[in-house]
Amino acid sequence: KGTSIYWNSLNPRNMIENSMFEEEPDVVDLAKESPSYPIDTDNVVYEPRSSRLLVRGLGENDLDEDEEDYESSARLLGMSFMNRSSNQRSAASSYIRQHYSGSCSMPSTKTMVVGVVVLVLVASMLMVLYFLLGCNFTTAGCQKTNSTMDSIYPNSTNGELFPWADLRLPCSVHPVHYNITLHPDLTIMTFQGSVSILVQVLNETKNIVLHSSDMNIIKATFDGKEVHFLEYKPWQQIAFKFPEDLKKGQYVLNITYTANLSSSYDGFYNSSYVDTNGIKRVLAATQFEPLAARKAFPCFDEPAFKSTFTIKMTRESKYISLSNMPKVITTDLKNGLEEDEFEKSVNMSTYLVAFIVADFISVSKNVSVYAVPDKKEQVQYALDTACKLLEFYNSFFKNEYPLSKLDLVAIPDFLAGAMENWGLITFRETTLLVGSNSSAIDKQLVTSVIAHELAHQWFGNLVTMQWWNDLWLNEGFATYMQYISIESVFPGLDIDTEFLNVRFKALAKDALNSSHPVSTVVSTPEQVEEMFDSVSYEKGASILLMLNATLTDGEFQKGVTQYLQKYKLSNTKSENLWNSLSQVRTIFNVSEMMNTWTVHKGFPLVTVKRSGTQVTLTQEHFLLNAENSTDDSSLWHIPLTYVSDKCSVLSSCKQVFHLKEKTATLKLPDQVKWLKFNVRSDGFYIVHYDEEGWKDLIGALKEDMNVLSCKDRAALINNIFALSRSGKVSFRQVLNLMDYIRNENETAPVTEALFQLGQIYRLLDKRSELDLASRMTDHFGSLMENQSWDLETSVSKMTLRSALLEMACSLNIRNFCVVIDSWIPSDLMRTVFKVAAQTDEGWGKLLDMYKHSINDPEKHKTLEALASTQDVWKIIWILQKSLDGSEIQTQEFPLVINTICKSFAGYLYAWDFVKENWDKITQKFSVGSFAIQSIIMSATSQFSTKTHLVEAQNFFSSLGMKGSQMRIVQEAIETIKLNMRWMENNLNTLQSWL
Repeated sequence: KGTSIYWNSLNPRNMIENSMFEEEPDVVDLAKESPSYPIDTDNVVYEPRSSRLLVRGLGENDLDEDEEDYESSARLLGMSFMNRSSNQRSAASSYIRQHYSGSCSMPSTKTMVVGVVVLVLVASMLMVLYFLLGCNFTTAGCQKTNSTMDSIYPNSTNGELFPWADLRLPCSVHPVHYNITLHPDLTIMTFQGSVSILVQVLNETKNIVLHSSDMNIIKATFDGKEVHFLEYKPWQQIAFKFPEDLKKGQYVLNITYTANLSSSYDGFYNSSYVDTNGIKRVLAATQFEPLAARKAFPCFDEPAFKSTFTIKMTRESKYISLSNMPKVITTDLKNGLEEDEFEKSVNMSTYLVAFIVADFISVSKNVSVYAVPDKKEQVQYALDTACKLLEFYNSFFKNEYPLSKLDLVAIPDFLAGAMENWGLITFRETTLLVGSNSSAIDKQLVTSVIAHELAHQWFGNLVTMQWWNDLWLNEGFATYMQYISIESVFPGLDIDTEFLNVRFKALAKDALNSSHPVSTVVSTPEQVEEMFDSVSYEKGASILLMLNATLTDGEFQKGVTQYLQKYKLSNTKSENLWNSLSQVRTIFNVSEMMNTWTVHKGFPLVTVKRSGTQVTLTQEHFLLNAENSTDDSSLWHIPLTYVSDKCSVLSSCKQVFHLKEKTATLKLPDQVKWLKFNVRSDGFYIVHYDEEGWKDLIGALKEDMNVLSCKDRAALINNIFALSRSGKVSFRQVLNLMDYIRNENETAPVTEALFQLGQIYRLLDKRSELDLASRMTDHFGSLMENQSWDLETSVSKMTLRSALLEMACSLNIRNFCVVIDSWIPSDLMRTVFKVAAQTDEGWGKLLDMYKHSINDPEKHKTLEALASTQDVWKIIWILQKSLDGSEIQTQEFPLVINTICKSFAGYLYAWDFVKENWDKITQKFSVGSFAIQSIIMSATSQFSTKTHLVEAQNFFSSLGMKGSQMRIVQEAIETIKLNMRWMENNLNTLQSWL
């Protein structure tokens, strides 16, 4: 969960995304959620119909009555749509107030008097209860004894009242230590478990409430006496009630239970792979972040309930077992069973606990790397890289890695990119293993993920956020540190350009109304899952870069070191970090500045107007679609940076001006020809210039583009496209800037231009503007022709070449002779494979390669190529196989959806497939998870017609509260509307330009 791969990794910017995959503990059946919640004002019941009636040449209003009678092509292929009943209720819906229609007769006077008396009595009793029992919530976010007049105690599974009525656990009892004993059976995929929890009662209470999910609890004892327990499944909580208050002190709670190994990607789950001899091998692994430790053992499953752990694992002798800590002893239990006992852990949160039972092998130095035996030769790069990065972090943080061992494990069937379990980091094979024919770009990805997860050993593990609302303290810091560390330890990987692309991605996400503050209110499991997004990861990293660029003399490193030292093995909030950094900085108030970046949603647009030497600066909340936004008076403390024609390229040229008010005036010492703000895009804001300001900058670039750094040129491209989408500049202005690109040869600006034009290209393609789409890359013609197929060692040049040639191939600009058996530079494999996949013979060869390859980067590229086919039957086949996991691992389903949706041939089939299989999808991937976010955005982000908007609104509305209220649904609807507006406003301009 520390890191996950971009599903749309096809684009150069999409190397890794520091976000998150794990499952929510309970799979929610969205089809059974009721009532319907319409999105926006379109209160229409979803009726399945053919998306694919919108074929080439048909616009949003081109469907006639005859065409509306056609069945969907999915139905023609033998599929059926989901049957959604609005009469069914989820377990949690028992508290929905019933609404009755109709009129009531006037009651009699006697009835009214009796009613008033009863109401007075009830009100009096409630008032007494309220004042006797006190308040429920505390400002710290922890719950006091829950007994206010507002509390509605739910019924537990046996019908008794459950003694707690909140998703968060009470703070009256804390765990001190867990003794966990587990015995997984990898034949029948179940496990037996027992947990002994030493608890500390901090406040007298009659109840102990903790988490448990999908377990069969056999017996429970408290201080040696058997006790009865209650369970409330919707919140995954169990409770132990006592006749008298428990006095302050320590007690022991023992629970024995059995459970199934999870068949999804969370909790203690079963996994498998097929070795090179065709034999199926099985294993069991864990994925607990954010809410799934409770599926492996009953526990206080919140980050603030830190504790120590001792783990014992019973296994068959042919397997090994691993956990967070080193193994102490192995005991032979006879009958082919052995028990491994691990050292007592340091104080840590439950989501960081991990254990694995498998037949892996390892290679070790200061670190150990584990993989399946067939892939032993692919672990050396990860081993060397981890050792170097660990040394860097030990030095940078001035806090030595606190555990006595560190294992990195490649799991064959793993949803997240990686997970930072303390001392036992788990990875997808693609993000840890490097084969002999892997490219430098493949190594960049692996290095980034390792760097991210190692950074978590300090940020997240040693010091942990108090609650998920401050997830960015874990993920934003780990993301930022991965770039800092790689730039220092592996300068040849050109990670700086990748970080620039990451910041652009974060800006795009945060410019939507559907975004959220970096630190925001979180309560439900779905909301917790949704926090693992671009805002927590990329925006978190971006504002830390901005702060570091504003501080001087190593102040950032000093403040971070003090923060880690002060709060190690405990939990923190955002203000704790800012306070630590404020103590090493006296020129400006770090807390005051940075709070404006974590509390406010979005980011500022700075408008620059120059008159002689006087520059007027204005800030406002930038939104791509400001029409439906509420009045926003947010002000940011912006450390504005700028350069001019007097001095622009050297780092010493940068000037700083702190903009705190809505409007301020900057006085320049001399006349200048032009000004460029936000130097190297180190600040998390975009800049708009008046007409003369843009004219001067564009003119300077056309005369000599090297007057600005390549990062500044890329930022100008990014900013002007964003301003065009928001309607603040005309698309003609965008095209005017793009004229300079004919002379550009640096990776950052070219790939940014290709990315922005690629988004427009795909919109035009879906609207059948084929001529227009194919001519959009005319500006890059000479640069494309200059690319070669020779071996390349520079990551920057590889990135540029693969982006250009892939665009050329997709538009048939150059004729490529594809012979799969011949040598191909590894960075161009995906491009060549995609061309090959367009023929039956080539697709067949690629499928055979995919099934038999043990090189994971190659396998990943092959799968993307297979999913890029234009053949309808192959598209349907690969959708089905990736969802059911029979021939393509289910973990790849989001990637398959993303790839298919990029082509005209597949995007409507993919959309219909998502709708028809929503129940199955949400059984595989939890609601709100990054996988679900990716699937929804991939399936809808290229819609640009009213017909598709209404169809998306109706479908998501039909899902009920837990579907339609997801933030990603709002983002999808907002994106479609933006696409519609862009096409309406700019299609004619684009036609004229081209």
